[in-house]
Amino acid sequence: MPELTAFVREVVLPGGPGTIPKLDPRSSYFKLQYGPSPIHRWGIFAAEPIPARRRVIRYTGQRINVREAWRRRIRQHLYLFWLSSRFAIDGAIGGSGAEFINHSCDPNLYARVARGRIVLVSLRPIAAGEELTFDYHLTGDCREIACSCGAPTCRGPIQQ
Repeated sequence: MPELTAFVREVVLPGGPGTIPKLDPRSSYFKLQYGPSPIHRWGIFAAEPIPARRRVIRYTGQRINVREAWRRRIRQHLYLFWLSSRFAIDGAIGGSGAEFINHSCDPNLYARVARGRIVLVSLRPIAAGEELTFDYHLTGDCREIACSCGAPTCRGPIQQ
């Protein structure tokens, strides 16, 4: 029974539908806030203007291997960001709040991965109140997810 409890606690529950975002100010380079998103569930918004080419927030969480990522795939909401073909960061456990940044086909952020760390960087100036977005670039054997970014250049499903 303790093994089942650990499975539920570590695999099933994190990031569930009742999860409310928490922003870790130690991981943010600018003032940010969360709120309901027109794209999907929750979103992260700039609380102050952000210039172009600036680090905005680190994507943090639990570092896991491919086998553990496969085990966690049963979650309704996944917050996995792949560092390499062998390791991912699960933002649902110990995340900075960046895991709630939604996908857009016309994003205002891009991800920079270096030395096992992920930093989201502004592509252009971002106005206060604007929702932060980046292109998820989903590939591989993940299920097709409908895109609701609303961008004029929307590519459709979030999978290449």
